[in-house]
Amino acid sequence: MTSAPRRFPPYPIRGVRILHQRQNCAPHFAEIEVDFEPAAEGFSFEVAEGLTVEYEPRGDLPGFFAAIAEGIEEQLSRPEHGVVTAAHAVLRRARAEEFGSHDLAFRIAGYLAARQALEHTESPHP
Repeated sequence: MTSAPRRFPPYPIRGVRILHQRQNCAPHFAEIEVDFEPAAEGFSFEVAEGLTVEYEPRGDLPGFFAAIAEGIEEQLSRPEHGVVTAAHAVLRRARAEEFGSHDLAFRIAGYLAARQALEHTESPHP
């Protein structure tokens, strides 16, 4: 008999910090902090009220935020994790730089944040 897949996250996971930085001819830069909260079902994402990011052009920020959500959801939906996603993610902090910040950099940062949160649940909860 197989057991039911575990729900993710089983408890609140706060302060998942990621610095994704790659320096080459196509640089990447994204720094984020995300909280993961249990939800009834599925995946939802929000930007914390009052979050400010010093970056120009400001019109790029909604795309960066959407890319974070896409990266998180992509990682959580990978079948090898064996989890049922029931998560609400809250972006608490973000930093972007003029050179290297773009949608792909933030998507990767979201992906890495979800991976780190998943790894956190594999170890004993304090």
